[in-house]
Amino acid sequence: MLLAGFGSFIQLLYLGMLVLAVVAFVFAATAREDAYRAADKKKKSFWLIILGVSIAVNLYPIFLFLQLAGVVASIVFMVDVRPALKEVSGGSGGGRRGGSSSDGPYGPYNGGR
Repeated sequence: MLLAGFGSFIQLLYLGMLVLAVVAFVFAATAREDAYRAADKKKKSFWLIILGVSIAVNLYPIFLFLQLAGVVASIVFMVDVRPALKEVSGGSGGGRRGGSSSDGPYGPYNGGR
């Protein structure tokens, strides 16, 4: 019983690693090429190849260390490259979509007037 539960946990872990790689690949594919250069990151083709290999390794698990390397690459893309691409592309950094510095989440703050 315990072994079956552990097997289910491992399958969910593999599925999570695959989903992370696919989401990172989609974000990498939809970003503009010039945003990578403006953010001073590796080329778009580099990230597409790395994340594509990560997806392939997760679909056909051969060696665990290759899957772990793919997870690390996906995490690096999601926490370092993607925010930099959003910043130079004019994306909503931190949930802000333009406006002045006195704007709150529901519109401009007028100081209680």
